[in-house]
Amino acid sequence: QVQLVESEGGLVQPGGSLRLSCPASGSIYSIDAMGWYRQAPGKQRELVASITSGGSTNYADSVKGRFTISRDNAKNTVYLQMNSLKPEDTAVYYCKAFRVVVAGQGYGMNYWGKGTLVTVSS
Repeated sequence: QVQLVESEGGLVQPGGSLRLSCPASGSIYSIDAMGWYRQAPGKQRELVASITSGGSTNYADSVKGRFTISRDNAKNTVYLQMNSLKPEDTAVYYCKAFRVVVAGQGYGMNYWGKGTLVTVSS
């Protein structure tokens, strides 16, 4: 089976930085896109950023210029560098792998991590 495990979040002061990582493990043949989502208390889960296997990126307007998504295809890992953090960035952050093809399987499936809490507060 495929597992995604986000790195530990934590408490960060406003204006601070934090880097999240999320390796995908299992008998993975290929992964299409990977992304980061977040869900703040009382709100719906929203896309933060995504990156294709070729490196094309997409960002939510609220994080453009502050967050950077990247990936290491050899390690099946996606990263999220978060700078200039604001209290409104406080949320549980989830990583997602799109259309993951497992060895011996002829179709791709999507997988989610369990999430990690990022709190931005002084």
